[in-house]
Amino acid sequence: MSTAVEVNDLVVRFQSKRSAVVAVTDVTISVEPGELVTIVGPSGCGKSTLLKIVAGLVKPTSGTVSLMGQAVSGPQKEIGFVFQRAALLEWRGVLKNIMLQAEIRKMDRAAATRRARDLIELTGLTGFEDALPHELSGGMQQRVALCRALLHSPRVLLMDEPFGALDALTREGLNEELNRIWRETGTTIMLVTHSIAEAVFLGTRVEVMSPRPGRIIRTFDVNLPKERHYAQIMSDPHFDQLASEIRSLLGSNASH
Repeated sequence: MSTAVEVNDLVVRFQSKRSAVVAVTDVTISVEPGELVTIVGPSGCGKSTLLKIVAGLVKPTSGTVSLMGQAVSGPQKEIGFVFQRAALLEWRGVLKNIMLQAEIRKMDRAAATRRARDLIELTGLTGFEDALPHELSGGMQQRVALCRALLHSPRVLLMDEPFGALDALTREGLNEELNRIWRETGTTIMLVTHSIAEAVFLGTRVEVMSPRPGRIIRTFDVNLPKERHYAQIMSDPHFDQLASEIRSLLGSNASH
């Protein structure tokens, strides 16, 4: 089976009005099918840029990126993307917001509707199919965005600070929900976060990036049970050790 995501010797430079800015340098990451890899680092270190390159939305200055063994040279159909903001259409209900993905991709409508309803059930949104975004909490809106990203059964799901704008309790609840969805679907996930606790709680592996120009300064394997709940995991010595080591590595740039 091909590696899900392969990034080799990645360098990204942007040209500003004054000079060239190196956003990412010498980044190499390999993600196996079914892994949930989290990426943590200070603001501006290129975490989001890295995800956009994997998705084919940004072209690297040098280096190579492949998805399931195929070189990435433009936007990828096999990718699902969840951003920090749910970006739902205010005039559409939950089901119709999810089905936007089907319309854009010209999916079979009947099959996509069945898939959407299955995802609604999976994410605990049953009964809210017709609810408009302003009638939903922030956490529920992000669940809708997650359903939309999963509708076409992507081989790889990219998540860019998906819960960063939520309160701590809602965020923890959605972390547990994402862990459950990942276990049940087997989707390969790359997730960017500022939160060390979130990175360790969710990840099978944590990639730590340096301040800009961003590079991988250390990789941590997370040896915790696949099924995770905050009440148990937060008291696990391995969790505490990993979080402390990552926080020490990032120093003043660290976030809880």
